[in-house]
Amino acid sequence: QVQLVESGGGLVQAGGSLRLSCAASGRTFSDYAMAWFRQAPGKEREFVAGIRWSGGETFYADFVKGRFTVSRDDAKNLAFLQMNSLKPEDTAVYYCAADARRLAPSRRYDYDYWGQGTQVTVSS
Repeated sequence: QVQLVESGGGLVQAGGSLRLSCAASGRTFSDYAMAWFRQAPGKEREFVAGIRWSGGETFYADFVKGRFTVSRDDAKNLAFLQMNSLKPEDTAVYYCAADARRLAPSRRYDYDYWGQGTQVTVSS
């Protein structure tokens, strides 16, 4: 079992920045690829970014490329999502997820563990 807890969400103006954190506990953090998804009201949960291992391959949805950066610190069992140049359409609940196959795919159904989410609201 892996427990994931997100933090760092909040209210920010358009153009601002936030840094989300995902704290993992339980099994060996480095055994998992990590990803961030988001879900806006009335919409499906969608892939935002993923990272396969510390310093390794990263993947981004087209709508966040150049604005968001995913990273991880395996020594501290933490994953991060640095979000810059935020837009009102980035408003959503953001979730971190862990993939035991270490692939960080974009399909939500491929993930084994999920956090409870953290709300990000971007005002115009």
